[in-house]
Amino acid sequence: MSRLAAISASVAVVALIGVTAYVTLGSGSDDPYAQCRASNVAGGAAAIGGPFTLVNAKGETVTDKDVFTEPSIVYFGYTFCPDVCPLDSARNSEAVDLLAEKGISTTPVFISIDPNRDTPEVVGDFAFNNHEKMIGLTGSEEQVKAASQAYRTYYKAQPADDEYYLVDHSTFSYLVFPEAGFVEFFRRETTAEQMAERVSCFVDAGAK
Repeated sequence: MSRLAAISASVAVVALIGVTAYVTLGSGSDDPYAQCRASNVAGGAAAIGGPFTLVNAKGETVTDKDVFTEPSIVYFGYTFCPDVCPLDSARNSEAVDLLAEKGISTTPVFISIDPNRDTPEVVGDFAFNNHEKMIGLTGSEEQVKAASQAYRTYYKAQPADDEYYLVDHSTFSYLVFPEAGFVEFFRRETTAEQMAERVSCFVDAGAK
């Protein structure tokens, strides 16, 4: 498969995943963040997220409790991604800066779904080059799979004869609070300004 065809296939799969997620959304009745949500997850926010164990840029094993010490914007991707991941990560970083201007401190988190190439050093460099606060995480194949499943993300490496393979993956970003856990997800078309506005709403609602 050519590089262009592989990228097109990846985008098609991501689009399909997005549609699938959209049609499984429902509404909740006891949601303290109801006024902030663009949509609610069927089964409630508790259906997404949960404990994980991964490895940070220093090679240290960390858990979700170590990572989520303040409101965080989480993204699952890979550093060799030719276009989608860099653009989404830049958008998330911009949202973090916009939130900082509002006096709201947040952390961007990048979780690799390509542990074979994304060593702690590689994912650490990618994260730092995106934003000085970004936390880059990787791990064993089992650790990454468990974290991905907890957040209902999808990924699958394309067949390749060399190390320059692509990975199909979903492209949602997740808002996670230290105590409440997952509270919202954002689609690719959400702008940094829109994301900052919605995160601000969630932070304000959580403070009440």
